[in-house]
Amino acid sequence: MITRRKFIKNTGAGLFLSGLPYSSKASNNIKKYELTAKKAKHSFEKNQNKTDLWLFNDNCPGPLITANKNDVIEIIFNNQLDEPSAVHWHGIRNINSMDGVPVLSQPLVEPGESFVYRFPVKDAGTFWYHAHNKAWEQVTRGLYGPLIVSDNDQLKEKNDILVLADDWLLNENLQMDVSSLGNLHDWSHAGRYGNRLTINGVFKPNIEVFSSGQARLRFLNTANARVLKFMLNDDIYVRVIASDGSPCNPFKTNKIVLGPGQRIDILIDETSKLKHLKEVSTGNVLVAATFEPKNQSISVLDFDKNPYYPFPSLNNAKVINIHMQGGAMGNLKSAIFNGERRDLRDLALNETKLWAFNENVGDYNYKIGNLKLEEIVILRCWNDTMWQHSMHLHGHHFWVTSKEFEDLEINLLRDTYLMQPGEKADLIFIANNPGKWLFHCHMLEHNASGMIGYLSVN
Repeated sequence: MITRRKFIKNTGAGLFLSGLPYSSKASNNIKKYELTAKKAKHSFEKNQNKTDLWLFNDNCPGPLITANKNDVIEIIFNNQLDEPSAVHWHGIRNINSMDGVPVLSQPLVEPGESFVYRFPVKDAGTFWYHAHNKAWEQVTRGLYGPLIVSDNDQLKEKNDILVLADDWLLNENLQMDVSSLGNLHDWSHAGRYGNRLTINGVFKPNIEVFSSGQARLRFLNTANARVLKFMLNDDIYVRVIASDGSPCNPFKTNKIVLGPGQRIDILIDETSKLKHLKEVSTGNVLVAATFEPKNQSISVLDFDKNPYYPFPSLNNAKVINIHMQGGAMGNLKSAIFNGERRDLRDLALNETKLWAFNENVGDYNYKIGNLKLEEIVILRCWNDTMWQHSMHLHGHHFWVTSKEFEDLEINLLRDTYLMQPGEKADLIFIANNPGKWLFHCHMLEHNASGMIGYLSVN
């Protein structure tokens, strides 16, 4: 693998801006940040035991990174962990060399070393960042944070509200159950589930809102594997105004469904109605947060925006079939790993590999296909497994006919789509961003054990 020193020598900072994939409109405004990954302690609630975690800048979640559309973000990443890491900027249609994927786009950042990420932000929206080496462990331990790009200069504090959700597997002393990391049962089933829910790094927080007027709530699921479902009170239907950052044609729902890695922005027309945030994915109602109205403000939000790009013509589109198989109770008997076909039981016990695309156990070296620049692409995915999969494409957003919301089928532009067992879905995008881009399940244990590959846009 290329060394970090050689990589930096070959991709000096002067090349980053000259290689911007999207515009000559990038502003001269550079937003600078520094993120340090290290071991830290965090309190999920007052006067309780502090939990040993791995965090960015000692914060859970990591610090909020903000920028305006067409800014350039520059982040110095310092790795003070005992193992290598890298940072992925989830949902950003990024420069490939800044995407944060080991092997494909950068060398691992070794303990004690630093790496400078520098990239433009073309799109306003709700995004996030997270560790992308051993993500099944590093994200679990807390290495993630929110990233919000605005198109109106400033985020208004009490009517633009972040709801960042995670579930943690904790013991009675509020310490992480590290013995379960790598559990083969979790990896072959739904993934690693937690037993405690946090919102913005806290158990059942009070969230301040204005006592009247409109508000935007930005929901973000950072969990390893759990699909979350939120409701506001029992009777409030909300307007969904953005999915995975991109604006959408607003639609109403009373349940906000979020697979791992997904984001949903909703509009509340009257904040005085906000009482409780409830999580209902288990069939039981859990009060996840309460809302605390403070200070009166009649606010009107500008939410009538167009998606990042319109649905493309499918004339001469390239179709790539992706047959998703594996896992417990599945129909995959054997698969190809490192060029050799092996029995799935052998792969599970000796390689911790359990999932496959097109009978290939994937990794950072598995190429799904070659694409031409500006080609229209249909990823024709078939979830031929017994489990849900949250499918994420790096570097692009795709159109999909979403079946994620109850009794609705709606066309959305997403970067992560939650597929149900047996579902077939077309993920449609324009391959307008050159480089090698991952496509993988964001149930992080599924990703680590084979449901991963890349598309090469030349």
